[in-house]
Amino acid sequence: MRIDKDGQWFHEGGVIKRPALVKLFSSVLSCDADGQHWLRTPVEFGKIEVEDAAFVITKAERQGTGKAAKIYLSDNIERVHLLSPETPLVFRKSPIKPYSLQPYLLIDKGLSAKISRPVYYQMADYIGEEGEISKEDGAGIWSDGVYFAFPIEDEDV
Repeated sequence: MRIDKDGQWFHEGGVIKRPALVKLFSSVLSCDADGQHWLRTPVEFGKIEVEDAAFVITKAERQGTGKAAKIYLSDNIERVHLLSPETPLVFRKSPIKPYSLQPYLLIDKGLSAKISRPVYYQMADYIGEEGEISKEDGAGIWSDGVYFAFPIEDEDV
């Protein structure tokens, strides 16, 4: 089994077309400290190849503004995650585009969700709406009482 860069699940070369089956498999998916993804059931476990991130964030909704804002991010299997200390925004080199930093949401069981380009731009628009720029931390957004800074540039990229 594998998950491609767009969050599509494949089994024996074919796309898994049943959303309920993808949701079932995702409920037993985890990622270890070495970055290896596993499907684990109480009875057995097996490796799964993941090209980039296991999930893709496809929608953002902000409630409130400034420090009181809460940003809810929906993934490609219809789960909603609150951008918070437990599910933070991070920027890292993508295995698909290692020359640039990509935004990800860290979720449970060591897994991550790649933030789609439209959602990233929507989140970047929140900076302009709020004027949320900290001289110490750079441009960023607030959610669940935490400031998430957006990197301006990275020397290591």
